[in-house]
Amino acid sequence: MSDTENRRVEDVIIVGGGPAGYTAALYTARANLSPLVFEGFQWGGQLQNTTDVENYPGYPEGVMGPEMMSQFRAQAERFGTRFVTDDVDRVELSDGGVQKVFLGEEEHRAKTVILAMGAEPRRLGIPGEMELGGRGVSTCGVCDGAFFKGHRVIVVGGGDSAMEDAIFISKFVDQLTIVNRREEFRASKIMLDRARQQDNIDFKTPFVPEEFVASEDGKLAKIRLRHAETGAEEEIEATGAFVAIGHIPRSEVVRGQVETDEDGYIVTEAGSTRTNLGGVFAVGDVVDHTYRQAVTAAGTGCMGALDAERFLRDSPPPVEAHWFPGGEPAEIATGAG
Repeated sequence: MSDTENRRVEDVIIVGGGPAGYTAALYTARANLSPLVFEGFQWGGQLQNTTDVENYPGYPEGVMGPEMMSQFRAQAERFGTRFVTDDVDRVELSDGGVQKVFLGEEEHRAKTVILAMGAEPRRLGIPGEMELGGRGVSTCGVCDGAFFKGHRVIVVGGGDSAMEDAIFISKFVDQLTIVNRREEFRASKIMLDRARQQDNIDFKTPFVPEEFVASEDGKLAKIRLRHAETGAEEEIEATGAFVAIGHIPRSEVVRGQVETDEDGYIVTEAGSTRTNLGGVFAVGDVVDHTYRQAVTAAGTGCMGALDAERFLRDSPPPVEAHWFPGGEPAEIATGAG
């Protein structure tokens, strides 16, 4: 890319390509802000690894996760969004000044940045976990619990998220076993008591999952467990397994520049997407501890776009920072690769 192109100052750069990032792109594009989206190699976020989505409004028959993300992307592109299918290497953020985003040594500047990098589920890292994703192994009880009506399933984890998933899933399944590596639980007493009050929930402690085992049809059939103290192994037959051991916000690239909490989630002002830096906004699962749904991520993407638009209207960086030596640069190429 030429030096002229590198010195262009965008109205808005969006970092991340899931439902939050694409919704922010749609809204800023319709506001004639010509957003530039660094969507990453794994564009589409967690929904690229999701099969049937039945809880997003507007899809009465359900939709495959990758198909829905392609539709989000195409709608944003229709209004002039430009995409770079690459992962950002680093950023240099300022408080109210021009923001800088780097691909290697290639520098891109913007008056505002919307951070939408998302989060990823913590994994057990055991055989069968990734291979059986969408074929019995899940990381989202709210998303997938209803698919297991009448089944026997397990939930792996000992915190509030695991209890919430278990309580929700128990509405559909015949039997649910919570597997925790310790006798004690990290969950709050009230959440643990609620789980214990469900007739079809039992507990298996202290056990650690060692392998998810498939049947001949390629779907989950059983889980091999190891006793955390004695090392003795046993198996549980189950057609569903929900891994609920937390999420990791993908905020590494901005830590130390914007405020984050002890878990790495970006902190925003209550009721807004504003971070502690003027002109820097954060949306989606990189902010959200609690809900982590496509529809809530999309909602905050809309909020981030509106917040960025208002910032550009009311308090943009100084005009002298926006000059283009040598005239208007060429358009950045689009495409998902």
